[in-house]
Amino acid sequence: MAEQGAGLEGSQPVDLSKHPSGIVPTLQNIVSTVNLDCKLDLKQIALQARNAEYNPKRFAAVIMRIREPKTTALIFASGKMVCTGAKSEQQSKLAARKYARIIQKLGFPAKFKDFKIQNIVGSCDVKFPIRLEGLAYSHGAFSSYEPELFPGLIYRMKQPKIVLLIFVSGKIVITGAKVRDETYTAFENIYPVLTEFRKVQQWYASIASISLYFFIHCLFCSDCLNSLVVDRRGTFGMGSGLFWIVLDGEGFKCV
Repeated sequence: MAEQGAGLEGSQPVDLSKHPSGIVPTLQNIVSTVNLDCKLDLKQIALQARNAEYNPKRFAAVIMRIREPKTTALIFASGKMVCTGAKSEQQSKLAARKYARIIQKLGFPAKFKDFKIQNIVGSCDVKFPIRLEGLAYSHGAFSSYEPELFPGLIYRMKQPKIVLLIFVSGKIVITGAKVRDETYTAFENIYPVLTEFRKVQQWYASIASISLYFFIHCLFCSDCLNSLVVDRRGTFGMGSGLFWIVLDGEGFKCV
C-alpha cells in the first residue's frame, strides 16, 4: 500500500526531500462536488440512462456509475452532484465532466460550475506493529481508542486538520484533506510518533517458545530422555538447574 524510499510511486522515484519517511501514502478515494446549475427530473434520468438507479424511498438521488474513470455519482434534483471513487484529482474532475455531459445528452441544460474537492482518502503501511495503548495515553488530547468498538486508534491532527486511523498492524488511513499535500504532510508529522511507539517483540517470548520446542522434543527422544533432570516433586523443569538447553557451534543440544 505504500512505497518505500528505494521503491517507486508509479514510475517515479520517491522524493526523500518531500517524503523523509520514504513512504508515500496512496490515494484511495477522491470525493468532489459540482453544481450542474439546473433542476433535474430524477425519474426521467433513471429511465433514460442505462447506468443509473433511483429508489426515492431509500435515497433522494440518482446513483450513476461509469467505468472510466471507475466512479460513482450521486445526482440530486437540485442540480448538485457528488462524485466518488476516483484515485486522483484529475480523474475526479474528468469523471464529473462525463456525468455532466450525460445529463446534457438527456435534454437538461446542465452546466459545470463550482467544482471542488471535498475529501481525499489515502492509506499506507509503515511495515511495523504499533503500541496503540501507549500512543493513546501519551497523545490523549488528539487520540480516541476504544478497541471494543473499533480496532483502530482515531488520531485528530490539528495542523493540518486531518483524521488518521491507525491500526496495530501498521496500516494507516488518512482522511479529511482537501489537497493531496495535506495528506503527505499529515503522514510525515505522525511518522516519528509511530516509530516512538513501535511494538518490539520481547526476546524472552522467543526464548520461551524455543525452549518449549526442545522440551517437547526431549520427552520423546531416547537420547535426551536420560539427561532430563527430575526434581523432588517429580516434574520436569527447563533452566534454573533443572533442564538445560544450550547453543554451541553445532546448534541446540540437551545437557
